[in-house]
Amino acid sequence: MKRSLEVADIFRVFGADYREFHGSEMPLRHLRVMRAIEICRTAELGGHIDQCDHCGQQRISYNSCRNRHCPKCQSLEKERWLEARKKDLLPISYFHLVFTLPEGLRPLALRNQRVVYNLLFQAASETLLQLAKDGKYLGAEIGFISLLHTWSQTLIDHPHLHCLVTAGGLSSDGQRWVPSRTDFFMPVKVLSSLFRGKFLDRLKKAYGAGKLRFPGKIEALEGGLAFDKFLAHLYQQEWVVYCKPPLRRPEQVMEYLGRYTHRVALSNDRIVSLEGKQVTLRWRDSADGDKIKFLTLGAFEFIRRFLLHVLPDRFVKIRHYGLLSNRSCKRKLLRCRKLLGVLKNEEPEESPQETWEDLLTRITGKDPRVCPFCGQGKMIPRELLPGCAKSMVGRILPYAGCPP
Repeated sequence: MKRSLEVADIFRVFGADYREFHGSEMPLRHLRVMRAIEICRTAELGGHIDQCDHCGQQRISYNSCRNRHCPKCQSLEKERWLEARKKDLLPISYFHLVFTLPEGLRPLALRNQRVVYNLLFQAASETLLQLAKDGKYLGAEIGFISLLHTWSQTLIDHPHLHCLVTAGGLSSDGQRWVPSRTDFFMPVKVLSSLFRGKFLDRLKKAYGAGKLRFPGKIEALEGGLAFDKFLAHLYQQEWVVYCKPPLRRPEQVMEYLGRYTHRVALSNDRIVSLEGKQVTLRWRDSADGDKIKFLTLGAFEFIRRFLLHVLPDRFVKIRHYGLLSNRSCKRKLLRCRKLLGVLKNEEPEESPQETWEDLLTRITGKDPRVCPFCGQGKMIPRELLPGCAKSMVGRILPYAGCPP
């Protein structure tokens, strides 16, 4: 059976030419990501040889790059993250909100990713926490997880924040659980207005502190009068905050998290074909009834769009707030469970972490330790294969399976 196309294939064919053409202007993190994806699960990262203790057949498995932008390296990380989040779930409904930056802000965001993406997290989180504490809406402290996505279906820059929010919260004295309405969280117009005000106020302060850069096409915004006019125009716009119907069951919540947390800009299964220097992608058009459409891009344009969504080094794209904030999550969730009547005395015990073999078995239904040739024996490690590129991509992870 013919192997399907991958982002790595396009990088391997056109990456060297792309780097030669754009290399002097490419950020180091873009070069790292391209290199990591190109050599993921290849001999350059090394691996190991396993041998069946029944039939004697051998299998070579190469290591994964584990780069967070690599389409092939997210499944196990996602499952481990989801397993850790299960203990934080409360027996309540959750709302899914999306905060989106307007189109006029995107050129500035693209050239100031760390600053603007941080402002997006700060403005959205402050908006939710402030309105939730207001007795007019809820009068309680909520908990939520925020997840940054920066892309559209066609790989254009489109920064937006997905938030999974508890449908209720802890009263200010910590003595009551305050439920929200079952089918309504807060008015989106109120959310939108406050979010816009908080974001633009912080953006103005960042400009005043000299934290913003204005290269290339946005150079004209650098002057004070031009930037003030830019802000005034953004204040006049309606900003989009969308609240989806509530998720009522733990299974729905976990499905939501799995769908959004470790997603990269483009999954391999969306690449339809590579013909000459043209790459064709499959995409879903939400503005046209979610119809599936096809987009053909030149190879260099495909790479450029993919690299738009490489985040700054060490940038945290999943953040926890309120009841779920790291410093108080354990104590506050324990209190919430007691108030909700699902925990009487003590916290549930921590379960031991799954091995990667058990985890892979659970999510794929195939045990990597079982011989793929005879189906009866067990694959036993026999030899390590040294790689020559480990230091270039950071951590590596054994991948049990046939090399791509």
